Amino acid sequence: MSTQQWNETRVRALHDDLVALYEPVDRVAEHGADPTAEPGEGVRQLVTTILSQNVADENTSRAAEALFDRYDDFAAVESADHEELKETIRVAGLTDQKAARIQRALTAIREETGGAYSLAFLDAMPTDEAKDWLTEIKGVGPKTASVVLNFHFGKPTMAVDTHVERVSKRFGLVPESASNERAHEALDEQVPDELTYPLHVLLIRHGREHCSARGADCDNPVCDAYCDCEFCR
Repeated sequence: MSTQQWNETRVRALHDDLVALYEPVDRVAEHGADPTAEPGEGVRQLVTTILSQNVADENTSRAAEALFDRYDDFAAVESADHEELKETIRVAGLTDQKAARIQRALTAIREETGGAYSLAFLDAMPTDEAKDWLTEIKGVGPKTASVVLNFHFGKPTMAVDTHVERVSKRFGLVPESASNERAHEALDEQVPDELTYPLHVLLIRHGREHCSARGADCDNPVCDAYCDCEFCR
């Protein structure tokens, strides 16, 4: 783990060095021009992110496609037979938990809005309050909440997946002993608002291409500058 102190200047330098190693992050290309334009898009993202928990992207896509093909709208998903819903999303794994989480989330949204399946009300909330509202839903953790709030509302909160957490700890951005929840808090405190999304994407790419969990390839300028993990030493 890097022992150098982190501040805003160094975080910005890390972002720039990752851009130089890879390429600038194009948010529009990743997620479209205005994902908040459709009222149900935030809900769809929340449901899809719940499906993505502890499963590969390919299976997430397959499960989401099966779900939205089978049910006409969110009301039908919320009221679906639990066993039927589990079978529909079975490719996502952990189907009992995920089916329950999806239905709990849809119920919470409908009750909050008085009948609409829309998360637009979160847009007017401060980021911390919006995250608190989402994480009060059993099964919606800080990563799931941050994906929805950052990707679809542009709120300054970083989603910390396994790659972001691993790289951040190796670089010393986050204490090695930090829980995932504390990792979210630490990165939200340190990363400038406008960099929460691009740095998220770049850290994931670095984690996949160089800073893997085992047998990391540290022969790159970013690891040279920021990392002191067992593979770099």
